[in-house]
Amino acid sequence: MTLSNSSELIGTDRLEKQLETNGHKTVSDQEMRNSIRTLLTELGEDPDREGLRDTPKRVSKAWQFLTSGYNQSLEELLNGAIFNENSHEMVLVRDITLFSTCEHHMLPIIGHAHVAYIPNGKVIGLSKIARICEMFARRLQVQERLTGQIADALQEVLKPQGVAVVIEATHMCMVMRGVQKPGSWTTTSAMRGVFVDDARTRQEFMGLIRHSPQFH
Repeated sequence: MTLSNSSELIGTDRLEKQLETNGHKTVSDQEMRNSIRTLLTELGEDPDREGLRDTPKRVSKAWQFLTSGYNQSLEELLNGAIFNENSHEMVLVRDITLFSTCEHHMLPIIGHAHVAYIPNGKVIGLSKIARICEMFARRLQVQERLTGQIADALQEVLKPQGVAVVIEATHMCMVMRGVQKPGSWTTTSAMRGVFVDDARTRQEFMGLIRHSPQFH
């Protein structure tokens, strides 16, 4: 299967809007550096001292990487890695390490994603599942939306019998500040198709991913 027809892949206007990417930077690197320098000054620091002299440049580069998902295209990411295959059994990739950024406090979200689907004549390269997770994670996020975006993307590009996504993550906005509860984690799930309709299929998936999450 080729990916030349993006409308065939994406399927609905709703998903196209949800998965929309910027495609270009609207703020220059220098503007970002100036903003970081201003932040350092407002915090009472001297941005010209030795330890902070290159910090605006480093932070700008880091944030461009951490939010690089805005500039990625689902079509380009898949790059033709969808194949015809007469398989109808569950495919599960579990424990996909996930790093994202909370849009409320711009602090890290660290966890794992478990992604499963039941094919309906087409399968996807396994590494692409992890890359889809990364693309959506490398944006300012809430965990609930991130979970649904991954499920919807796979549902639309593969048209499988069903998709299941579970994310288990710890949020630094709960650990480093505010309620300050180290060791807490949040679990979110998004089910599509047969995983909603068939309790036994859903139970099989949940049984396969059952474990005690650990975050390092």
